[in-house]
Amino acid sequence: MALEVCVKAAVGAPDALGDCPFSQRVLLTLEEKNQPYKIHLINLSDKPRWFLDINPQGKVPVLKMDDKWVPDSDIIVNILDDKYPDPSLKTPPQFASVGSNIFSTFVSFIKSKDSNDGTEKALVDELQALEDHLKSHDGPFIAGGRVTAVDLSLAPKLHYLEVALGHFKTWSVPGTLPHVRTYMKALFSLDSFEKTKTEEKYVISGWAPKVNP
Repeated sequence: MALEVCVKAAVGAPDALGDCPFSQRVLLTLEEKNQPYKIHLINLSDKPRWFLDINPQGKVPVLKMDDKWVPDSDIIVNILDDKYPDPSLKTPPQFASVGSNIFSTFVSFIKSKDSNDGTEKALVDELQALEDHLKSHDGPFIAGGRVTAVDLSLAPKLHYLEVALGHFKTWSVPGTLPHVRTYMKALFSLDSFEKTKTEEKYVISGWAPKVNP
């Protein structure tokens, strides 16, 4: 029986997949584990009653497993890796926090209206740390030759970074970070990513209210 997962619908397009890195992380995990699943697209600005009944907090993603709805992408990913151990997506502990501050610094930078407030440098510093890791370890992924959970967490975040900063700030990852660029290409070319990515126009529509509230 297919698993069921509730994820964010696109802003202005309730029948399309929206920009939620935590939702895509779960979808990527399901794809990498070759598990069939059924998607419920949730309009977060008009949440259906049945969704709030099963998940009063109203957050996505939520996964139905063994007749129980489980929230929180961290918990969901761990459960999936335990229940479907082949292939294992566990990240070696020493690599689990690589890139963990990229998303928060990206959010600060894209919301910034002051080019001198340090938010761009903060993001570049985090990307440089990722560059240094990739340069000093065999790739193409963070833990080596195979994809692990840390990559599936970063993939959607780096996608939104590329699309949203390119659109709203005409900004791209500096050429001084070639390993980061190569890593992003490797992530974005995964079959699982192609199947679960948010269309660029919906990434832009999702971030527009945050950039210009």
